[in-house]
Amino acid sequence: MRKKLAILFIIAISGCGDEYRYHCQDPKHFNDAQCLKPACEFTQTCPDYLIAPILEKKIEGNIAGPSNAQSGPSATNCR
Repeated sequence: MRKKLAILFIIAISGCGDEYRYHCQDPKHFNDAQCLKPACEFTQTCPDYLIAPILEKKIEGNIAGPSNAQSGPSATNCR
């Protein structure tokens, strides 16, 4: 029984491989047209957005901190 489980486990993990969630996250694709600015800015799939921690990046147009006053409908002020 243990041999069967070991063989099943080995078969199950043999299909695992390294994959990237986004095309532009793979270093091989950094210079592809869809991974270069301005093409990638709309979808925010530029390599510098995907590989850097989100708190270190400031994307233009976003509010840097939480706001107590609601100036109008906004996706960032959902309550």
